Amino acid sequence: MKTVTLHINGTDHTLSVEDNWTLLHVLREELNLTGTKYGCGTNDCGACKVLIDGKPKNSCVQLARNLEGADIVTIEGVSRNGELHPVQQAFVDAGAIQCGFCTPGMVMTSIALLEENPDPSESEILTALEGNLCRCTGYKKIVEAVQLTASRMRGGERL
Repeated sequence: MKTVTLHINGTDHTLSVEDNWTLLHVLREELNLTGTKYGCGTNDCGACKVLIDGKPKNSCVQLARNLEGADIVTIEGVSRNGELHPVQQAFVDAGAIQCGFCTPGMVMTSIALLEENPDPSESEILTALEGNLCRCTGYKKIVEAVQLTASRMRGGERL
């Protein structure tokens, strides 16, 4: 066991972790942050996507013991004062949520994309979402949600 302090959603969490515990395990099993989903466990599906220092990363392959000092944001950390994040709201408004299993990873990836590129093309959106698998939507509504968020941002909304 190793004691680490992880900075998650603006709060420091000091806990003892086994050497092989992934960030996903710590989030779901130790901190009860279950919005981040376990999908494949092999870095393939993106259901466990979180932001680590602003970059979308699959938490199923990130060892918790290596993340001390990193800024980690989960799906639970993106809403503010009870209000959905603009990307979350656009997913609702565009009908981009089907079963919802991939949604947290899709939202986290979309947030990172829009922070880096506030006006992405459809091709750039699809490229950014390549590491996120969805079995329900065919991605059309998800792309529309990202485009809707970008449009709203051009109208003055902030991420």
